[in-house]
Amino acid sequence: MKLAKKNDRRSVFPDFRSIMDDFWGADKFFENDWINLPRFRTPAVNIVDNEGDFQIEVAAPGLHKEDFKIEIDHGILNISAEKEETVEKEEKDFTRREFNYSSFHRSFSLPENVDKDSIVAKYEDGVLKLTVKKLEVEEAPKAKSIAIQ
Repeated sequence: MKLAKKNDRRSVFPDFRSIMDDFWGADKFFENDWINLPRFRTPAVNIVDNEGDFQIEVAAPGLHKEDFKIEIDHGILNISAEKEETVEKEEKDFTRREFNYSSFHRSFSLPENVDKDSIVAKYEDGVLKLTVKKLEVEEAPKAKSIAIQ
């Protein structure tokens, strides 16, 4: 059981917020789906570190492979997508136009041991899959102790 403080004055003198909550359901106002539209969401990303490569999966349903832009700039992998749709319906007495624009941008720092020239990207079933191969790393130099004179 929880203990909660109750304000009995609300029942006698309801404040403006409680009236609005009762009428509009304002406590749930910002949780509604119409505010959290998909175009404002950043897609989920999975990164798997395998022995010979990195697998990056970006969940981006509803897009086409032409909507994506993948670039590497100064060791940063940039993945972005833009999609613009326009629907126009003309009837006898009116014209209806609907516009939809969605975009996202994700950036990842690449480690030094990746082959930036062999990145492969595929888009299928709403998931963008990138394979980033690792370079063969020479044996790391051993630690050396230096005596102070």
